[in-house]
Amino acid sequence: MKPTYALTILAAACLAASCSFHEPRAAQSDPVKPVALELKTSTPFRFVAYGDTRFHDPADTESANPAVRRALVAAIDRENPAFISIGGDIVLNGYDSKDWQDYDSETAVWREHKIPVYPAIGNHDLHESRTVPAQPPSALANYFQRFPELQNSRFYSARAANTLMLALDSSLDEVSGPQSQWLASQLDHLPSGVDFVFFVFHHPPYTSSSDNNKAAMGGGHSARSTEQALAKFLEERQPNSRARFIVFSGHVHNYEHFEHAGVTYFVTGGGGARPYLIEHPKDDLYQDNGVNYHYLTVDVAANSAKVVMHKVEIKDGTPVWSVPDTVTITAPAAAKAAAAAASK
Repeated sequence: MKPTYALTILAAACLAASCSFHEPRAAQSDPVKPVALELKTSTPFRFVAYGDTRFHDPADTESANPAVRRALVAAIDRENPAFISIGGDIVLNGYDSKDWQDYDSETAVWREHKIPVYPAIGNHDLHESRTVPAQPPSALANYFQRFPELQNSRFYSARAANTLMLALDSSLDEVSGPQSQWLASQLDHLPSGVDFVFFVFHHPPYTSSSDNNKAAMGGGHSARSTEQALAKFLEERQPNSRARFIVFSGHVHNYEHFEHAGVTYFVTGGGGARPYLIEHPKDDLYQDNGVNYHYLTVDVAANSAKVVMHKVEIKDGTPVWSVPDTVTITAPAAAKAAAAAASK
């Protein structure tokens, strides 16, 4: 139901384009009170999750695949989702107003159909220019200009029916400081009607990619200790929560699917950025070692959330779609009731 309102591969590409950027160290305090959004929708409803789109000059096919990016945007629009979650790296360079104009033009159909977009901040979204030293920081200004409903909140919540989405900024500390305190408070005071908590942040806690994969695999990133600590925090809380925890992250330009201690993790970084190849280990519930451009649909019902991976390949100029991964995740209360019934 539609709501009623609304530096690996990049470094090489950037050198070719004669650009320069830096990612400023995020401050450990955030004076803005995180906004709490609410969508007027009910179950069943569908939303879309994906990331690492890198909107940028379509003539540049080194940093991203513009044909794939356009195919994904159009397909997502056809899903008629209640909202779209983008897990960061929306644009190639956050400071570049032209990149944001490319985002505006390529996603115009979403605004035409009044589909809300709820983003998490990625490292590329924070890139600032070094070529104009006197230029004031503009990356976050460009970001918040596109998402005014966030009210300058770098992390925030969004309630939709029986779900709560918590969007985090992984450039800020997730396990100490204001963001961590806010996250703990959100989980300590979880509304009684919430069956699923979706966590969206850019850097993945689990990935088979590696910082050492640069040449052989087209690029890559290892999991960082801060996100690993965040995963431990979530996994310790999951057994005592009435809601099921589901994590969507990106940064790695591929698709991965893990389950640890009752928490389901998706790496959904196949939104168009130049792909990273990875070798999926046995504990990854998805085993395709190739290129995996994709988006996820999440169909939320009263007691379940069905996540479907929609993969696209461009063949002879035409998008070819497949559905290579599907999982239905059950809310804890429903799972316990089913287990009790089966034991009788």
